[in-house]
Amino acid sequence: MSAPKFAGIIPPLCTPFHSDFSVDTESLRRHLGVQLDAGVHGIFVLGSSSEVAFLPDTQRRTVLKTAVEVVAGRVPVLAGCIDMTTLRVAEHVKAAEQLGADAVVVTAPYYARTHAAEIERHFRLLAERTELPIFAYDIPMAVHSKLDPRMVLRLAEDGVLAGLKDSSGDEAGFRKVLLGKQERGLDGFAVFTGSELVVDAALAMGADGAVPGLGNIDPAGYVAIYEHSLAGNTEAARREQERLLKLYSITDVAPAGRMGRSSAGLGAFKAALKIRGFIDNAVLAPPQLPLNAEELSLIEFKLTEAGLI
Repeated sequence: MSAPKFAGIIPPLCTPFHSDFSVDTESLRRHLGVQLDAGVHGIFVLGSSSEVAFLPDTQRRTVLKTAVEVVAGRVPVLAGCIDMTTLRVAEHVKAAEQLGADAVVVTAPYYARTHAAEIERHFRLLAERTELPIFAYDIPMAVHSKLDPRMVLRLAEDGVLAGLKDSSGDEAGFRKVLLGKQERGLDGFAVFTGSELVVDAALAMGADGAVPGLGNIDPAGYVAIYEHSLAGNTEAARREQERLLKLYSITDVAPAGRMGRSSAGLGAFKAALKIRGFIDNAVLAPPQLPLNAEELSLIEFKLTEAGLI
């Protein structure tokens, strides 16, 4: 089989908002330009970092339409088609086709308790309805179902899945997928880590790339890890990863007793993007809470410490 069509660093972009919670397309265009200038190998919109679960369908379409227009075929655009059930996801997939996405990213169904056989049927039914490559998105903390590595490999072997974005935190399961890919000769099946903290290790294990949320803020850092890894310079990749590990501490500046982890993490990402001039506002979709002045000051300090401002 051929090498994966998708590889490298594909950041999951944040969605910038105006103060009235409408999509700030001007900031989104600027942010996309920053990513492309940094040399990323793809763009992923409408994922967790995009606050996809908070976006009405009209805003989802606005985000994807803007991304496809700005990228203009220079790198692949992956569209999150994330919803509770197969038929709802199928509608998002149809919209992604119409708007020019290069691939779609799909989680297991959620809200209702779902059996493993139903999850597999979910992916197979969607594959019957689209010609777009489908990436499975393994994120059990959000959908409360862990994708079985054996099922993922079976679906890859049957041509249902083109790739995997693994944000499960299950490093053993991730390694089983990589080993199974090798043993079954699934060279065209693209396996990505969704953890921004172990990209160097994932690449060393044989991953095809990474989808790092922190790549919103420092895309060049993750591109450097990928390039160092390709060149066999593991020490340089490790040093860059450790710098980014320290930068990731911005997601902890807001205490858990004051706000949810989504508000804290995405709020930190957006605050950093605003400080760096990538977007105009750090507004979060409701009901998430904003960071306070003290927390924003800590983020600015950490960006300075990381050499980004």
